[in-house]
Amino acid sequence: MDRLAETIEMLDRLIAFPTISSDSNMECITYLQDYLSGLGARCELTSEVEGKANLFATLGPEGDGGIVLSGHTDVVPVAGQDWSSDPFIMRREGGKLYGRGTCDMKGFIAASLVMAKDYAKQNLKRPIHFALTYDEETGCMGGRVLVDQLVKDGLKPSVCIVGEPTSMRIIEGHKGCCEYSTEFTGVEGHSSLPHQAVNALEYASRFVAHLMEVRAQLPEMAPENSKFDPPFSTSSICGLHSGVAHNVIPNKALVEWEMRVIQQSDHTYLREAMQDFVDTVLLPEMKAKSPKASIEEVVCTEVVGLEPEEDNEAVKMIRELTGRNSTDVVSFGTEAGLYQAAGVSAALCGPGSIEQAHRPDEYVEIAQLGECLKMLDRLAGELA
Repeated sequence: MDRLAETIEMLDRLIAFPTISSDSNMECITYLQDYLSGLGARCELTSEVEGKANLFATLGPEGDGGIVLSGHTDVVPVAGQDWSSDPFIMRREGGKLYGRGTCDMKGFIAASLVMAKDYAKQNLKRPIHFALTYDEETGCMGGRVLVDQLVKDGLKPSVCIVGEPTSMRIIEGHKGCCEYSTEFTGVEGHSSLPHQAVNALEYASRFVAHLMEVRAQLPEMAPENSKFDPPFSTSSICGLHSGVAHNVIPNKALVEWEMRVIQQSDHTYLREAMQDFVDTVLLPEMKAKSPKASIEEVVCTEVVGLEPEEDNEAVKMIRELTGRNSTDVVSFGTEAGLYQAAGVSAALCGPGSIEQAHRPDEYVEIAQLGECLKMLDRLAGELA
């Protein structure tokens, strides 16, 4: 059986694992661990969630300087979507493979696993790592655990190729995604006696107004020649919840807001500006009226962005492996920024289009899997 046929067969197996983020991925991870350990890989599981795990498997010598092939095992839900067939039984039709996760991103994982058999037979001069994670779709939770463990272990690979669906384009950057909920607790009261209450909604509204003022500074902070659309970091107010009746001063208010960050300095600027406004203006005023008043923040997710770099080893390597010269940026988030933050050069390149991800009848073109296999085959030269 040739590699492409093996990859299709492997993808069929992987799709059969319904690894929706809300459920366990252990059956899939156990299969992957058995497969790679059977090839002689050194395997390590990490987790902070019961019923889920990351797998970090290594072929070749010990030490730094390795190449990471990174993919997440979880997929988004299928509930409420109009599929033409069972999303967890792969269907082949007209040069396409249909099923949940075919492009996002079990196609890349399948190709990597097939190539692992070839890597295992070679006298590798540098390590090849397979980083397979949980809960990427809900905030890169598993990836954080895995990368933190790498840092604790003192292991520093040189390059990470994240096989997200890019239509095999080389992606050098993406924005970070940070989501927050800020809850204001005041003192309720009758609307005819506002001086006896602490109006949580009014303070939440002032928070929103100040956020709009601070974010107005972000366009002028954009990196020169930024490729992003828009070319600067952004922040949006996505929810304001409060109030029960016209004549009741609300004692609770919740602001849901987010940031799409190009560079870490923008994130630091906005976060510090908002925290300073809370600490020096809003909260003191609320506390002066009632010691029971409070402002609490919940960090829903903070996915680190991948900042484009002039000297990116991962981009250079993928250029050599694919023969492509152009690079681009994307708006969706990935685990690549986690590796970059840990000092590992990272870039995206994988089979399938993001336009097919998360939709009913998700698919990957077989030709794209073929291109991915060619890239990974040429990677053998770098390992040797």
